[in-house]
Amino acid sequence: MPIRILLVIVFLALLCGCIALGVLGFKKSQKGLKITGIIGAVLSLIGFLCIPLSIYTVDTGEVAVVKFLGQANNVRQAGTYFDFWVTNTIQKYDVKTQTISINTATYSSDAQTMDIQMTVQYKIMSDKAIKIAEQYGSLDALQSRIESVAIEKAKATLSSHKAMNIIAERASMSPLVEDSIKKAIDEKYFVDIQTVVMTNIDFSDAFEKAVEDKMIAEQQQLKANYENETKIAKAKADAEAKVVQAEAEAKSNDLLEKSLTENILRQMYIEKWDGKLPTTVAGDSTTMLIPGGESTTQSSQSKSQ
Repeated sequence: MPIRILLVIVFLALLCGCIALGVLGFKKSQKGLKITGIIGAVLSLIGFLCIPLSIYTVDTGEVAVVKFLGQANNVRQAGTYFDFWVTNTIQKYDVKTQTISINTATYSSDAQTMDIQMTVQYKIMSDKAIKIAEQYGSLDALQSRIESVAIEKAKATLSSHKAMNIIAERASMSPLVEDSIKKAIDEKYFVDIQTVVMTNIDFSDAFEKAVEDKMIAEQQQLKANYENETKIAKAKADAEAKVVQAEAEAKSNDLLEKSLTENILRQMYIEKWDGKLPTTVAGDSTTMLIPGGESTTQSSQSKSQ
């Protein structure tokens, strides 16, 4: 049971008891009992109005700024405290990590519209709670200011890049935006920026369709270039193979020509000759190679005899 509720019950019981005692004193006409009852009832009422309302608890993960007559002068960490509620007011701040979800529209450097979604996580500096109370008044006001700066810096960062570059380098956009926001929201805001994450960048349907068509065309062009290069490479390889073959045949013929001596030619002729002399001879005279190395010359006149 919270201590404040317990104190309320105690003082209500004392008040009721003192009232009952005072009533009893009036009935029995006992002056001392009446005075005791009245004084006790007054004190119980004062205690009931002052003490439970002046006692409060600061939970773990919170800090409380105590304002005396409107001026912040103290910070309370986790624990239970007593500050007279008539002169002191208590303002609590959550020091756990806070998350801001941001949705906004912006432009790229080539005037393409896009909707962006991002989250900003931050923690307030607990030792600067009085400064926050003095300059912003509440955590909501501080958070609103952080959100405005984050949007401004995200737009400035993305607007310095072309749409195609943002799409191609989407993964690098979040660190760039985070860096710009962290530089802008520094110690003068009394917070520590934990992370900034770009969760989505959405261009118009018409632009995304144009990008898709362009990528398809580029893929088709790459495929055509590859096929063309493959054909050229194959043709070049075939031509080189023919050159190699021609060079080999030329070398072979050259070697063969050099190796065909007169004796080898004579031997080849003998191997091919069937032993019969030719029946006709063209010209005035013919010298014929005869097996054994002899030669016979016949004139046209002797042939006619």
